[in-house]
Amino acid sequence: MENIVLTLNAGSSSVKFSAFTPGDGGLEPVASGQVEGLGATPTFSVRPRSGEKLERRMSARDERADHHLAVGAILGWLAEARLDQSVLAVGHRVVHGGIDFVAPVAIDDDVLAKLKSLVPLAPLHQPHNIVGIEAARQHFPKASQVACFDTAFHRSHPLIADTFALPRRFYEEGIRRYGFHGLSYEYIARRLRAVAPRLAAGRVIVAHLGNGASLCAMRDGKSMASTMSFTALDGLPMGTRCGQLDPGVVLYLMAERRMSAEAISDLLYNESGLKGMSGISHDMRELEAADSDAARDAIAYFVARIRQEIGSLAAAIGGLDALVFTAGIGENASAVRAAVLGDMRWIGIDLDEAANAAGRETISSAASAVTVFVMKTDEELMIAEQSAEVAGMAVARTRQSKLVGGGPQREHIGV
Repeated sequence: MENIVLTLNAGSSSVKFSAFTPGDGGLEPVASGQVEGLGATPTFSVRPRSGEKLERRMSARDERADHHLAVGAILGWLAEARLDQSVLAVGHRVVHGGIDFVAPVAIDDDVLAKLKSLVPLAPLHQPHNIVGIEAARQHFPKASQVACFDTAFHRSHPLIADTFALPRRFYEEGIRRYGFHGLSYEYIARRLRAVAPRLAAGRVIVAHLGNGASLCAMRDGKSMASTMSFTALDGLPMGTRCGQLDPGVVLYLMAERRMSAEAISDLLYNESGLKGMSGISHDMRELEAADSDAARDAIAYFVARIRQEIGSLAAAIGGLDALVFTAGIGENASAVRAAVLGDMRWIGIDLDEAANAAGRETISSAASAVTVFVMKTDEELMIAEQSAEVAGMAVARTRQSKLVGGGPQREHIGV
């Protein structure tokens, strides 16, 4: 095996990886897998291109495994499969690029230092991204290491979608609306251009709904506005994050409840959202199955916020031609999609209930003025293609026809 591009995608509770090799139509997958359940009972799984899925629980002494051990397990499997010696480039998903990083970049000591300085802007993810980078640099000293940013896609925002109503000096210092899930949005933008080029050139809203959730408004495939903001806390409620919140609440918690910054951060990042509202779980599947008023209220709030933001983003781009659902909840939770789209004829959406229940790619009716799609995202392929380009590998971009394939997967993941 020659010329492997490895991707590492470290989230808050999992580390995903994929290996690609150049083929006639672009990068071809060799294997993909993940370590999930970090902080609880971690499980390693991998599916090689040729062969059956391998799954194993990590040993008892590793049951509180952290991201260092997860990356170690992945690198160990690559060595077992004799793929590690063929790795020429390692692409890393990095959640926050700040002001300086507006495109994928080769990682050196200076770049790594800047990424570490951005940890306060993405405390739930950036430290884990950095763990993967440091481990891969040590394990693959001769391979190109490339940082691919979730914020980069949104750098096309106009000023009014990028700033807060604060004195201008704060904007110049980097306190601005960055937006996230950019790798997912870039993939969907490309796929939509292959599936429906006329719609892709128009006004599109993409709903990336997973454990992390956001919406992005695009015009001609470029991001014009996003629900996420300075950090990945803003906008929609998420699995454990609060979403939109009056900043006065934070001031009150500090002044009247005497909560520390650390305690407030833990509340907003880890104990809020669907988990906090329901008191049950952050997992939409568990909430849908629960016979609980609190679970139903959490889902109803999630749906209501999505509907509100669709209206807001449609106003920002002057209307709507297409809406795309993606990521774990967006791809799989048909009841959530139905609740979001119910009574949306005022914006031009008419849902085909049978198509939605069946999980088809197009779920709007023939009479709908707005076309609604369900599309599987592929952040790993975006990372691999960007990394191969930065590393100077001779790889053709994946054929557009390949982007059309694939159906929903039963997983609820996200930033």
